Amino acid sequence: MNAPISPASPAETLRSALAGLLDGLPPKQATQAVDRLIANYRGRTPTDAPILRDRADVAAYAAYRMPATFEAVRSALGALADAAPAGWAPGSHVDVGGGTGAATWAVSATWDGERPVTVLDWAEPALALGRELAAANPVLKAAQWQRSRIGSALSIESTDLVTVSYVLKELTEDDRRSVVDAAAEAAQAVVIVEPGTPDGYTRVIQARDRLIAAGFRIAAPCPHSSACPIVPGEDWCHFSARVSRSSLHRKVKGGSLAYEDEKFSYVAAVRFDADPAGQRVVRKPQIRKGQVLLDLCAADETLHRETVTKRHGPLYRAARDAEWGDAWPPHQES
Repeated sequence: MNAPISPASPAETLRSALAGLLDGLPPKQATQAVDRLIANYRGRTPTDAPILRDRADVAAYAAYRMPATFEAVRSALGALADAAPAGWAPGSHVDVGGGTGAATWAVSATWDGERPVTVLDWAEPALALGRELAAANPVLKAAQWQRSRIGSALSIESTDLVTVSYVLKELTEDDRRSVVDAAAEAAQAVVIVEPGTPDGYTRVIQARDRLIAAGFRIAAPCPHSSACPIVPGEDWCHFSARVSRSSLHRKVKGGSLAYEDEKFSYVAAVRFDADPAGQRVVRKPQIRKGQVLLDLCAADETLHRETVTKRHGPLYRAARDAEWGDAWPPHQES
């Protein structure tokens, strides 16, 4: 008797759905569209003049960027899930500036089950394609895709979780503040993700400060809700997510690797009790002969390096397996 076929994961389903987007679109046109959109989409674009003009634009951009956004948001949501009370899952989700809905897929990959989902965005072609893609994911078939200005006039209905991913850079400073405040007013948990650049980190820290002022506590990545110990202008906090590269990625990038690493900064903040990591690995661990060097952000509001050697036994084995962004020490070693 044949074993039952396991349902595909949201990541696999998304990859399959994206693979069919460019059917009928000449490869050169897709590549040119991605080149143009990469150059312009994250610039100073007014929210009433979306760069994603038509389905060809949106299909090319989604095929290129959606996997990276999905993996970055899924990583941030995983850290939130680790810090949340046992058994907690969002009963509802609003994705602000969600475009084609990568964050909704990431939520479905983090927590099982269906929930009311609303995606807000100004670009109608992006919403239409997001709705089309969501038909491949059973838990997203009932999602609502609503055209909305993302700025000072934004209104969000009460919800358990609000995600705002790769959106803040597109907004003016006033609109950024308005969006973060609207998310704080509506949600029990807010997750904000930006590119892992110094500017992206600065926007995340500004949002973090507003969320704390609104009564939230930080669940991740920080081990505390106090001021970030990084000196502005000297460094920035960011993490990395491994992304499988499609043929379009390889054509546009001119490379042959089957993967790339998406750098991102994020904050996850909640109104309920949370158990953040005691320490967080904030750089790629350095594995040397007989030792592992871990750069850590700690609950006592300090940054420091910890050296774990063979004499630490099981902790050393855990350190060799530790990845950038992980909680430290692992739960079983706490």
